[in-house]
Amino acid sequence: MDGTIVNSEPYWMKAETDLIESFGGTWSHEEALTLVGQDMRHSARVMQAHGVALTEDEVIAHLTSQVQAQIEGEIPWRPGARELLEELRAAGIRTALVTMSIRPLAEHVVNSMGFDAFDVIVTGDDVAHGKPHPEAYLRAGELLGVDVAHCIAIEDSTPGVASAVASGAVTIGVPLFSPLYADRGYALWPTLENRGVADLVELFGAARTRDAGTTPRTSTDTETKDPA
Repeated sequence: MDGTIVNSEPYWMKAETDLIESFGGTWSHEEALTLVGQDMRHSARVMQAHGVALTEDEVIAHLTSQVQAQIEGEIPWRPGARELLEELRAAGIRTALVTMSIRPLAEHVVNSMGFDAFDVIVTGDDVAHGKPHPEAYLRAGELLGVDVAHCIAIEDSTPGVASAVASGAVTIGVPLFSPLYADRGYALWPTLENRGVADLVELFGAARTRDAGTTPRTSTDTETKDPA
């Protein structure tokens, strides 16, 4: 959700900065980037290590309330995300939202989309192990009643794509704040704008054929390379 459907990461970064500074600490943009896509409990422990004298649950509740207040003022939709979801729904394709945000925030965003976007919502408070662990995606497949290997996951962050790939889903990385690279087990799309069901079908078929070892990489895999 955060970073793929809505550009809410700046809201999280502001909430983290304000909270740490309220306890006399400092928080840099570079430090904030390390939490993009991470499990909320991991983020809470990082906040505590920077001097925030609150419990994990209190940190999560505080950050979520601050982000939700900002989102209620304006939801910064990511290009193409809602349009792709609408086309999927019109085609009768089942969808799941897999997010490390907690349920009240996820439901607020979903309810603001203007159509019935998801059959299933899996949030950070539904799983014992957050991203990059695959539990959330495996749970989504279970709730949809499908093998997750028959699913496509779309993610924007390093922990997110790691979670999706580990689950066995065909995975697309659409980078925003996290650097994502080719040849890491997922396809890279610069944006979801002007992408539709036909693009997903083509990608899925190419990915599964490659997994069988019969064809080389296709144009759906980006030319972006890992600088390392």
